[in-house]
Amino acid sequence: MPPLIDKPERGRQLARAIASDLTLYHEKKIADGIQNDSLFDVMKGEIEEGRALFQTRVTPEIYALQLYERALVDVMLKSKGHIKSKIW
Repeated sequence: MPPLIDKPERGRQLARAIASDLTLYHEKKIADGIQNDSLFDVMKGEIEEGRALFQTRVTPEIYALQLYERALVDVMLKSKGHIKSKIW
């Protein structure tokens, strides 16, 4: 097993990679969730799975920076800003 990530920039990269994978593999589900204002409900399992993976790969200090949550917004949501939604 590789050593835990203890640098914020590397943690940010991992978080963004996980969020990118979610976006790539669940594009339709994400689009539907945004349109129906239910994104975090319909993606709950996938988001939690990604969070668990992130937590196993970084130190507690890096996990506490909430880099994964920021990556979800930056990668998963911002990339879908063109989708019509009640929330924007």
